[in-house]
Amino acid sequence: MALGYVALVLHAHLPFVRHPESSYVLEEEWLYEAIVETYIPLLKVFEGLRRDGVDFKLTMSLTPPLISMLRDPLLQDRFDQYLTQLQTLAAMEVEHNAHYGHIRYLAEHYCTEFKEARELWERYDRDLITAFKQFLDTNNLEIITCGATHGYLPLMKMYPQAVWAQIQVACEHYAENFGQPPKGIWLPECAYYDGLERLIADAGLRYFVMDGHGVLYARPRPRYGSYAPVFTEAGVAAFGRDHESSQQVWSAEVGYPGSPEYREFYKDLGWEAEYEYIKPFIMPNGQRKNVGIKYHKITERGIGLGDKALYDPYWAREKAAEHAGNFMFNRECQIRHLHSIMGRPPIVVSPYDAELFGHWWYEGPWFLDYFFRKSWYDQQTYELTHLADYLRQNPTQQVCRPAQSSWGFKGFHEYWLNDSNAWIYPHLHKATERMIALSQREPADELEWRALNQAARELLLAQSSDWAFIMRTGTMVPYAVRRTQSHLKRFTKLFEDLNAGKVDSGWLEKVETIDNIFPHLNYRVYRPL
Repeated sequence: MALGYVALVLHAHLPFVRHPESSYVLEEEWLYEAIVETYIPLLKVFEGLRRDGVDFKLTMSLTPPLISMLRDPLLQDRFDQYLTQLQTLAAMEVEHNAHYGHIRYLAEHYCTEFKEARELWERYDRDLITAFKQFLDTNNLEIITCGATHGYLPLMKMYPQAVWAQIQVACEHYAENFGQPPKGIWLPECAYYDGLERLIADAGLRYFVMDGHGVLYARPRPRYGSYAPVFTEAGVAAFGRDHESSQQVWSAEVGYPGSPEYREFYKDLGWEAEYEYIKPFIMPNGQRKNVGIKYHKITERGIGLGDKALYDPYWAREKAAEHAGNFMFNRECQIRHLHSIMGRPPIVVSPYDAELFGHWWYEGPWFLDYFFRKSWYDQQTYELTHLADYLRQNPTQQVCRPAQSSWGFKGFHEYWLNDSNAWIYPHLHKATERMIALSQREPADELEWRALNQAARELLLAQSSDWAFIMRTGTMVPYAVRRTQSHLKRFTKLFEDLNAGKVDSGWLEKVETIDNIFPHLNYRVYRPL
């Protein structure tokens, strides 16, 4: 018998970015980069583990915006073009660097990587959700949901209908795509407020993931800290993030991704190649951008970007194996220690953004591959589990009230409510009040029905926590502001047109084409609870 459990949880999310009205929008490439660098590499790892008989367990959220984009034909076509460009550039780099041995070796490495990405993409007929679902069906993956558009729930709590809409729409969307209801939910930004669990329970969910201090400061104080879930009074389980295992991967100071052998994210061919050579592969207006081909490693601390040494995937993979072994050893020590003082099997819950693995930390998928294999073959201290399996095996837990929390700066809400983004909330609250009023109307005809549903879509899209987050980080701020304003303006026009009894059918059709998320949405989800 193992002494405890380890549960890795990956949160796969991107905001809904889709612009059929424009031939090129840089922000759409967030999705394309994540497909090439994170989602396809993860699927390759899963396929390899299954092929080799490794019965891995992983909990993974796939948020409704991400699922919608991955299944959108327009974005699939544009990703095809993006990947073709990458393959063309990599082939040119092999030829261009024929007499630069190490760089040619790296260019050939990218050629192979992009070729394998293309093969997997086409093998699943461009539908990566079907690819992930097969591992849900074999019980290797526990796929969970999130808020419908990753709305920051504690800042909506004065409107329970808005929180309910975020949860219920997400659950319905999950069922449409996976043929079964979700068992758990990743709270957007791990943000929790007292009473949220009642809405989660009403939606039929069994558990949620939150930050560690939300469990540690629960009332009464949990006997086992964050190393066991707590049951809320509504019957829903709350799993808290383990700080120790998270820090070993996340921390810029002591985390694995800062190792000098690993690939340097911030030194990209799009900024370093001769301009006329790289021009066909950057933005149409001639501005440089990352193209995803990077030839340098992090190198030692204190080295400037201009002095980085060349990267070597062989040694980086060796380091990923070493780090996976270290991570396994640390979890063994942690589990043994916790078991000795708890007198029962602990569970160490280690949640991360999925995009860390592959996109930000290029070697992250290799690390996961080695960790799953080493855990399967090289230790007997802990059992890898996903959260639904754990609850089935451990149905009795302490009942507590979790504490208000998030995984943002200082652990509460100020990252999403501060001087950079506070201006959005009066507008969001006004739109929410109007949507609740609209939800009680009965449409006069099909056009009004469509307008009411589109109003609900626009409000959901405006509520995305990503826009407030981007405003606070200071990157791509004009885009985040523009997205917030455009959804609110569309909502306002729909509200005014409905009240005036004259919906502009041509304009509505155009907006439905652009913001086409949740095609089966029913605006009545906003009716008072």
